[in-house]
Amino acid sequence: MEQKKFDLNSIIGFALIFVILVFIMYQNQPDPKVVAAEKAQKELLIREAKAKELEAKTVAKATVAVATTGDSTQLAQLQKTLGNFAYSATLPSAKAGVTTIENDLVKLIIANKGGYIVEATLKQFEKFKKGSGQLVQLVKDNNANLNVQLLTSDNRTLNSKDLYFEPTLTKVGSDQILSMKLKAGANEFLEYKYILKPNDYMIGFDIRSQGLNKVLNTAKPLDLEWNLKTYRNEKSVSYEDRYTLLYFEYGDKKFDYVGDGKDKEEIPENVKYIAFKQHFFSTILLTNTPFAKSSLKSTKLVLDEKVDTIFTKQFKANIPLAFTNGELDHKMSWYFGPTDYKTLKDYDKNLDKIIPLGWGIFGWINKFIFIPLFGFLSSYIAYGIAIIIFTILIKIAMSPITFKSFLSQAKMKVLRPEITELGEKFKKDPMKKQQETMKLYNKAGVNPMAGCIPALIQLPFMYASFQFFPSAFELRQKSFLWADDLSSFDEVIRLPFYIPFYGNHISLFPVLASIAIFFYMKMTSGDQQMAAPQQEGMPDMAKMMKIMIYVSPIMMLFFFNSYGAGLSLYNFISNLITIGIMIVIKRYFIDSDKIHAQIQENKLKEPKKQGKFQKKLQEVMEQAEAQKAQQKKK
Repeated sequence: MEQKKFDLNSIIGFALIFVILVFIMYQNQPDPKVVAAEKAQKELLIREAKAKELEAKTVAKATVAVATTGDSTQLAQLQKTLGNFAYSATLPSAKAGVTTIENDLVKLIIANKGGYIVEATLKQFEKFKKGSGQLVQLVKDNNANLNVQLLTSDNRTLNSKDLYFEPTLTKVGSDQILSMKLKAGANEFLEYKYILKPNDYMIGFDIRSQGLNKVLNTAKPLDLEWNLKTYRNEKSVSYEDRYTLLYFEYGDKKFDYVGDGKDKEEIPENVKYIAFKQHFFSTILLTNTPFAKSSLKSTKLVLDEKVDTIFTKQFKANIPLAFTNGELDHKMSWYFGPTDYKTLKDYDKNLDKIIPLGWGIFGWINKFIFIPLFGFLSSYIAYGIAIIIFTILIKIAMSPITFKSFLSQAKMKVLRPEITELGEKFKKDPMKKQQETMKLYNKAGVNPMAGCIPALIQLPFMYASFQFFPSAFELRQKSFLWADDLSSFDEVIRLPFYIPFYGNHISLFPVLASIAIFFYMKMTSGDQQMAAPQQEGMPDMAKMMKIMIYVSPIMMLFFFNSYGAGLSLYNFISNLITIGIMIVIKRYFIDSDKIHAQIQENKLKEPKKQGKFQKKLQEVMEQAEAQKAQQKKK
């Protein structure tokens, strides 16, 4: 029996990796001078913000005073600060009022001050968990603002968010239309127009001006600033943060996103929409006429999931609004709603692209197989059962490929003694050994790559599932067995401490999936080792497989502990079915004696003509051996 020994090279390798990691961590420690400079810069920004806030409050108090008492002294003061826009202070609307528009899906509250949405509530969805009683609010408590920086002809710089708009609410048929006007005179104004239709998440939003061509400096575009600090709505803040990103469409149906990190920025041109996407909900600004240029920024707020539990990202968009004949006229739309593939696709504006279904073949598998199939199943049966049946159907469809893979392994296993014999016979002549091995494969009618190709075919389906389940909005807050939410982790035990890269809870479905992977690899590793003979100069696959039997389940356990239970359930059932299919194939479809007899019969036949791949492989081997021979002579 072979004795188990410690591999000294492996131990040295792991030690070197550890030393390198420690060195990198030491080298990446922040420079104290840089930290001090950043702190000073932050303090300066805070002071400037406070000064602006104080000025805004002073203007607001004066505005209220003018609106309520008509104080001419206060009006003169405002005219010095606001110029023509001091007119807005004389109106009754110059106070902290709000206007509400709503349908069965969304409720929007728009403030007089700033004229923008200060609260956006989705009326059919609860945050954190089902029955929490807390509706999802994408905008609330000053987490968002919309501002147009007004550059006046008399060299003033004003912010629309600090000024008061006059609201007018009307109805045209079943549509609610709210006009918010920032007035510089009786017929001179900047207008935000909101149009809300019944049963729709999309809100019409226009920005236009009238009679401001002499009030504003029209030599260059005005800057539209849109900011949103995204609230956490799901059970796991780190999992939600992973899928919270700023997406945008630009140019000729091109699509991209701002990177995920502390401070990331993109400056795209001809932007058609900007999506502040959270995991399961999104706020999207669309425009009929593409924005010529936009500055988009994303800042990661979840740096420590034990502390950063309220917000996930800070999104900022700066958009230049061009003048047309001295006036603004931009027709846009807002979307406040779920990040649901079907809902977004129905708008036919490429909004479904913000859902990360994968690129190329992975996206095709999701769009044309997984989404229709799972949608059909889940419309008739409970979601947990639908996942199980969905997995069974996928595995049955893939079973012919699985069969070919196992058949190839069985053939290689039968040939292994002869391959080993060739290895011993031509031990001193590697090139001859390779040539004779390829001849043996050719005579026996065995393709050594036949076992790899089926496995490669299955990989896209596996990767597609990793994209599909985290993006499946329909799993949100749907329960199955002990999991109260298939879109989040299925916690069964809460730990009183945090384990690095694991968390402070134990999810059961990842544990079951890890156990299934362990037994699957345990059952297949022996056949794979027997099927793949040791090649000279190549790593010892037998040792690697022994390590992977234990490493893979542990990786699964850590990786999926905070992932959605739906994905873990899929992986558990998938591995369970694979084990069952493997047992059935081995017991009823693969007979080693018959395979051996067939191979011996094939050897007696005329050898098959080498395929292009085999021929090329042999040529490469011969060239490599020739180079080695020349080097030895030198």
